[in-house]
Amino acid sequence: MAVFTKNGSVALIRIQNPPMNALKHAVRAAITDNIKKANEDPSVRSIVLHGDGRVFSAGADIKEFQSGKNLGEPGLIKVIHTIENSSKPVVAAIHGVAFGGGLELALGSHYRLIDSKARVAFPEVNIGILPAATGSQRLPRVTDLASAVEMCTTGMPVSAKKALEKGIVDKVIYGDILSEAISFAKTVESKPVGPRRVSTLKVKGKEISSAVFDGAIGPLLNVKALEAAVNSDSYEEGLEKEASLVQALFFSGQSRALQYAFFSERKLPKWETPGGSVNYKNTTPMALKEAAVIGGGTMGSGIAACFISSGIPVKLVEVNQEYLDKTLSGIRKIVQRNVEKGRLSQEKAGQQLSLLRGTLDYNELRNVDIVIEAVFENMDLKKKIFRRLDQTCKPSAILASNTSGLDIDQMASVTSRPEKVVGTHFFSPAHVMKLLENIRGKWTSPETMATVMELGKKLQKISVLVGNCPHFVGNRMLGPYVREASYLLEEGALPHEVDQVLEDFGFAMGAFKVGDLAGNDVGYKGRKDFGFITREGQEDRFRQGYRYCPIADFLVERGRLGQKSGKGWYNYGKPGGRVPQPDPEVEKLIIESSEKAGFKRRRISPQEILERCLYSLINEGFKTLEENIASRQEDIDMIWLYGYGWPRHTGGPMYYAKNFVGLDKIYERLLYYQALNPDVKHWEPSNLLASEGLKGRMSISRL
Repeated sequence: MAVFTKNGSVALIRIQNPPMNALKHAVRAAITDNIKKANEDPSVRSIVLHGDGRVFSAGADIKEFQSGKNLGEPGLIKVIHTIENSSKPVVAAIHGVAFGGGLELALGSHYRLIDSKARVAFPEVNIGILPAATGSQRLPRVTDLASAVEMCTTGMPVSAKKALEKGIVDKVIYGDILSEAISFAKTVESKPVGPRRVSTLKVKGKEISSAVFDGAIGPLLNVKALEAAVNSDSYEEGLEKEASLVQALFFSGQSRALQYAFFSERKLPKWETPGGSVNYKNTTPMALKEAAVIGGGTMGSGIAACFISSGIPVKLVEVNQEYLDKTLSGIRKIVQRNVEKGRLSQEKAGQQLSLLRGTLDYNELRNVDIVIEAVFENMDLKKKIFRRLDQTCKPSAILASNTSGLDIDQMASVTSRPEKVVGTHFFSPAHVMKLLENIRGKWTSPETMATVMELGKKLQKISVLVGNCPHFVGNRMLGPYVREASYLLEEGALPHEVDQVLEDFGFAMGAFKVGDLAGNDVGYKGRKDFGFITREGQEDRFRQGYRYCPIADFLVERGRLGQKSGKGWYNYGKPGGRVPQPDPEVEKLIIESSEKAGFKRRRISPQEILERCLYSLINEGFKTLEENIASRQEDIDMIWLYGYGWPRHTGGPMYYAKNFVGLDKIYERLLYYQALNPDVKHWEPSNLLASEGLKGRMSISRL
């Protein structure tokens, strides 16, 4: 777990717990024993601490941490103090990553050397904890407070170059990190270690901002831990305050929610269909050596960019040369932006673009392994394309659709290979958004499912497998959320009031700001295609179980498309503007529409706004579970965390319902709103939710 060897006067302690060298109990014990062994060996004059394999250490063993097993001595704090109290200089040789406890281990060393490609970070905030082993007390002693606050509240990795600039490390190594660390250790053998002990250094700064961070207490308590370093009379006093904050945060609801999200994401590759009849263990994915995308535009361009950035050659098909040239130019701009932002070298950019080929000829797709259709949402057009692909592509090729809600089985029905047809719903913009919602049709083979799930992993997406129904899981749940937001406008609320409540809950943008960003005409077209738009009179306001609310349609018909037109639910000042301002013209439109529909406008409380938007969405999530469209609640939560910006510190809609509100309370409120709106089908409680909610009621009544 930690191997002791010697190179002349240098003791080498190698952390050996692949693949990430997590600091579980056995590793901690071995490091402690080997530090003591090195100090007792008269032939040893310095010590190098390094990691075996790809990384120095990615930190604590999170499973051990969560379960509480094997957390006995030595704890990580004791290990770090053992390193720091060594009478012989300890040099940390960082390669790959030093995250969390790994960085704390390095900060306990007297010197820190880092490979030029390595990164350091305190990502603990993303799972609801803070640097729990002296990190919050040590970091502001080696770097400035602003940098410490940024690292501890965002969890973002810091490059080797930046780590040197910030004072976190002593030297960047461009050669072999271990041999360079051994040579360096020999040069400091005669130097005193006392001045190199981080705990004895003064904090670099006196003022710190403790602003609230979007309702999440993790970043705020990380700031409080850094404040303890600033305001405490000693390192030991600050450490005590850090420990109390760790306890408060670790046992908070938000921390548990963040840990749930962390582990749920890691469950996704272990996918299965409902009942476990098909799963990742008993299927083998196809090798995908070449891909194709049908249709450019925003989605097609983004999908093609995903392929080439992952090293997969892609052919992009457009209907004419003008569109093709525009699409290829757009993809080149995507790649070039990555160069400008330092994410990609010019050489790598050239390599990626060499994998892209544009064509007008379907015959060039004869040998591709997968084709993703990304044209606009029209079933007749999609069927036409699938027929053509079926005739052109080799029999083994997978035919996929990027549809956001149309029937995968209808597309499969026009091919001779329905088992090879699948949905691959990318979220826009595809080269930025992490979610990939894969849709299994009734004929989709296990091999095809396995292949698109593996493709998601290859494209560095959060890949979730769901069943086939109108709008699938994510957009199906989005429907009640958006509809209730519109109904609230009819009854008395205004767009900025609804959005404020949703943003206070934790969404980055409220429903109406999202509509303006995406383009209100997109939703308008979808409603027309699905037959939801009507002008046939008051008696026809309820269709297919929905209450027709025309306000959004009136908006589009007046040219208020959103940010791109400069006006939507808000006024943006000019086309392409980004700063939303409430618009009296929209308020007038809403009030007139309400009066025409016979509503007496009233003040609507923030609690009602939140309940109506979120509880209707949650209810629909439970329906996807009971209908076997979604296999697990974790799948639903990951879809909403990564596809729709649900606030991570509440775990996701399903976790939030069970652990923050209670299913008995959700069920009670569903019945309340159903009684008020008997013709609106999304208030009819899911049988599964009703069952769970009634269980909750019974357990409460027995208390």
